[in-house]
Amino acid sequence: MKSIQPWLYGGFFALGTYFAIRGQFLDAATQWGIALAFDPHNSEVTWKERPRWQRLQLIAHLALVAATFGLGMGLDDAA
Repeated sequence: MKSIQPWLYGGFFALGTYFAIRGQFLDAATQWGIALAFDPHNSEVTWKERPRWQRLQLIAHLALVAATFGLGMGLDDAA
């Protein structure tokens, strides 16, 4: 499973990017959130032992999911 995780992460991230480009922000947030389930780094390494850049990358990814979800909810309210 370890060898396929980066591919699944990349695939869901790419699918989320496709939805974001099309303006479907809730779908994009969903796909990007699912991508987080497939940690592209070594998942056996604990959070504290990970390099700082990996932690920052995952936190930024989570922030992107939250911001996109908020944007999608806000745009749905305006309709």
